Amino acid sequence: MTEYLLIALALLGVLILGALGLVVPRLRRRPEPPLPETEVRTRAEEELAGPPVEAPEADVSTGILVEPPPVVVEVPPLVVEVPPVEVPAVEVPEPTAGRLVRLRSRLARSQNVLGKSLLSLLSREHLDEDVWEEIEDSLITADVGIEPTQEIVGRLRERTRVLGTRSATDLRTLLAAELVEALDPGLDRSLRTAPKDGRPAVLMVVGVNGAGKTTTCGKIARVLIADGRSVVLGAADTFRAAAADQLETWASRVGAETVRGPEAADPASVAFDAVRRGIDTGVDTVLIDTAGRLQNKVGLMDELGKVKRVVEKHGPIDETLLVLDATTGQNGLEQARVFTEVVNVTGVVLTKLDGTAKGGIVIAVQRRLGIPVKLVGLGEGKDDLAPFDPVQFVDALLGTEPLARDA
Repeated sequence: MTEYLLIALALLGVLILGALGLVVPRLRRRPEPPLPETEVRTRAEEELAGPPVEAPEADVSTGILVEPPPVVVEVPPLVVEVPPVEVPAVEVPEPTAGRLVRLRSRLARSQNVLGKSLLSLLSREHLDEDVWEEIEDSLITADVGIEPTQEIVGRLRERTRVLGTRSATDLRTLLAAELVEALDPGLDRSLRTAPKDGRPAVLMVVGVNGAGKTTTCGKIARVLIADGRSVVLGAADTFRAAAADQLETWASRVGAETVRGPEAADPASVAFDAVRRGIDTGVDTVLIDTAGRLQNKVGLMDELGKVKRVVEKHGPIDETLLVLDATTGQNGLEQARVFTEVVNVTGVVLTKLDGTAKGGIVIAVQRRLGIPVKLVGLGEGKDDLAPFDPVQFVDALLGTEPLARDA
């Protein structure tokens, strides 16, 4: 029994020793307890601070602490590249004197009816009744109007009969004289643009939608500056934001100033501010661009009358220019009549005359309304607006080509 008891004790001891061998290594690998919060902060601060700063050393001979030389860190200067601001060059418009002569080639289409067609009819051997009727038809087709046509043809027939002329050159001279007379060369076509009584001259530009009014207003500014005037432009067309932008572009090209207001602002207020600005800066001329409007819209025409009344608080308006599209023909006469009643139009600017064979509208406008055509537009170029001169206009219409009988 004793032996069996010893063997059992021995086995029990072995089991106890094996269990201890498994438990002790695990106890040794137990994770370390977390660092105190103060120590964590210290380590973090050391990492942010970077390498340790050397402590001042003491001079052995004197015992005085000597500071180490400061560490100089060179930081490159911050260079910000600012793109250069491009200032548009101020243009110098070409002189207006003789501009209509230089643009005579633009009247080629009108020459087909008022010029070459009439001269071709007059060059026939026999000027019978049928020929004179064809001449009348040509003038009416060119929008000269019935009454002016009858007067021109009547005088031309009488002078041809009395003088007994048959020379093509003489006939051309007679036709030119009649057309110039129909254009009434005695009308005052000058633009009143000179300042007076300490205030600038005020020009207001009116017209229907689509007549090229804002563009023409910019070209008028170039005409004025070419003739030596200083100009302020008033963008009183507040219905279209693009109109004010367009006018400002035209003004910047010639160094003029533009007065504009917010979109949908009161146009009368903008026009008033433009004149006041012109007075303050001492310019020669204030040019006011108004919104296009149909002549049969009573409310819009009343608003145009309001613009005129408000501007006249500074003084009378010197010129009210009506922009007419030459391609509208006789419809332009009704437009001119209504605008004249509302704002007392003093002159007509006839645009797009290069794109129509109906140059006779110049005669019709003046005969019907007694309002002179003062400027004509003969193209889309920036300097294609010319002062109107009846003699130069007729000479350009008739051309210089000899007739068949002179060949």
